[in-house]
Amino acid sequence: MSAHGKTERRSWFEILLVFLRLGCTSFGGPVAHIGYFREEFVTRRKWLDDRAYADMVALCQFLPGPASSQVGFSIGLTQGGPLGGLAAWAGFTLPSAVLLVAFAYGVDIAGGAEGAGWLHGLKLVAVAVVAQAALQMGRSLCPDASRATLAVLAAGFMLVAAPAYGQLLVILAGGIFGLVALKPGGTGETQAAYETRVGARTALVLLVLFLALLAALPLLAASTDNLYLRIADTFYRVGALVFGGGHVVLPLLEAEIVPPGLVDRDTFLAGYGMAQAIPGPLFTFSAYLGAAATPDGNGIAAAATALVAMFGSTFLLVPAALPFWAKLRANSRAQAALGGVNAAVVGLILAALYDPVFISSVVKPIDFALVALAYLALAIWKLPPWLVVLLGAAVGWGALAAGL
Repeated sequence: MSAHGKTERRSWFEILLVFLRLGCTSFGGPVAHIGYFREEFVTRRKWLDDRAYADMVALCQFLPGPASSQVGFSIGLTQGGPLGGLAAWAGFTLPSAVLLVAFAYGVDIAGGAEGAGWLHGLKLVAVAVVAQAALQMGRSLCPDASRATLAVLAAGFMLVAAPAYGQLLVILAGGIFGLVALKPGGTGETQAAYETRVGARTALVLLVLFLALLAALPLLAASTDNLYLRIADTFYRVGALVFGGGHVVLPLLEAEIVPPGLVDRDTFLAGYGMAQAIPGPLFTFSAYLGAAATPDGNGIAAAATALVAMFGSTFLLVPAALPFWAKLRANSRAQAALGGVNAAVVGLILAALYDPVFISSVVKPIDFALVALAYLALAIWKLPPWLVVLLGAAVGWGALAAGL
């Protein structure tokens, strides 16, 4: 990275390989994914700094759709252009999509994942990953008492009183706090240290296309009995309108999929359970549903249609928003607002560290000890996350076998 914010352009193949490994090892849901991304691209590879990374996280919290996948797509886009963005998405998404499509065809790859020791070990590693991200981002983005207080208050709000779309409210409140309480030019914020690699005209075209598809697909699906149009309409609309991450999408998808008879409720819940046990984004559940909806041999095509439609908003909204986000960030008052926004992002991660990451994983004293050991391996021993993931799975399996 140069002193003027110019970033080295990475090859799409390099980006693909990095995200493919993340797609095979990033367990724990969207918050854990953000932790894995930060460890890989901020700490290890230094493709971004904490402020640039927090900018991307904040933007993707504003946008509807799968937040962690949008962050990954943003990293690929800013590092390697459109091919880099697609490579990042493919590498991170396809491993779990392939596993879920195989499961839809009746192959229980997890070997009975519910209650499995290896899965519990992976969840404990995810606690350590998110804790490391929260601590290190807090040090970087909350360097003074006011921003540290904001982060803690944001976390408390999310845990105690957050309504629907609470994440959006927290980020907006952080921006207002930054404007009111932080001095422009005195926050340590700088112009975004990445290139958007998307022009303003292209961004506007993509935004218009996003809205056009949102309006046209329901009309096309209603005018024909074509199953693929129905699938494209359903999954594009859900992906384009859901805020709050993977688990929020469950009731929306169920309402769109089960009552019309695309799949029955038992099939739906079986796939959702399997989606919890594999790495990568939860939104790849769409590939399972597409395959399960077409048991006549065309499942692969239907799965691909559902998967691409589900992530359609990511492909269109992220590059549409990034150029304007970067320009906004160059303004001194906007930098003050973003100082508050970034502190609020730390608060969101801190809240998610407790619920759902900690409380769904740490249920016994030995669990806490294993989380501390995983944190030690990541933060002190500097072991690569993929190795800690594998060791966590092995230790979790061993602990269950030993009756611990």
